[in-house]
Amino acid sequence: MKEKKLKYTLISTASVFCFLLIWYLIADVFKVFPSSTFPSPFKVATAFVRKLTVTTPDGGTLGKHLIASLKVVLLGYLLGIVIGVPLGILMGWYRRVDLIVKPLFDLIRPIPPVGWIPLMILWLGIGIQAKATVIFVSAVTPAIINAYTGIKQTNPVHIWVARTFGASNFETLLKVGIPSALPMIFAGLKVSLGASWMALVAAEMLASTEGLGYMIQMNRMVGKADNIMVGMITIGLVGALLTYILETLEKKLVKGGRNK
Repeated sequence: MKEKKLKYTLISTASVFCFLLIWYLIADVFKVFPSSTFPSPFKVATAFVRKLTVTTPDGGTLGKHLIASLKVVLLGYLLGIVIGVPLGILMGWYRRVDLIVKPLFDLIRPIPPVGWIPLMILWLGIGIQAKATVIFVSAVTPAIINAYTGIKQTNPVHIWVARTFGASNFETLLKVGIPSALPMIFAGLKVSLGASWMALVAAEMLASTEGLGYMIQMNRMVGKADNIMVGMITIGLVGALLTYILETLEKKLVKGGRNK
């Protein structure tokens, strides 16, 4: 097991190194694109360190923008999964709930989260409420779909055995349905997390005064490609960290899964 983990770590490290090497060759050695539009890794790293203390040209440091974005994305995301996962479970287990909710859900689901932004601005302004609501819409849909699918894929034999031993419908849901659906539920949580970040950046680009999306937009307007990449890389790193937390939680909660 330790050898496997070491091998995985070495491969992951090598892939990152290769990516940075290719980036360096394109930007600094062969100069395929102008440095003003495609900065080198060293220039981006310098910009990253500088942005920790410098507020220009977007009015805030990297830490300030990151905290602003985290507040919004976590609020909308947590609200989305707290509502979406139980709703998906109930829809998948109880036919009446499915018949009532599914038609409305199927009507709303195709609307892209970005499409809600103008309406949210009209209703709630450009504050945290509007952005959190857009992120909620982004997060709740995958959470519902995956929880619903996971419950629907519960093995009928397991349900039959539980009921043969006298378990009620609700007890069967708690002890058979939900545990068997956990892998799909966690998959939905990861998809919802990615969708939340995409919606956040779009919302902050269109209507905001702070946050990573706002930072990216402001630096685009003044042609600061290095700061744009700093914002993008920060989103990637934070997203990867949150995904790692979800995967760690999944390993602890999901029984019978593979040890990675």
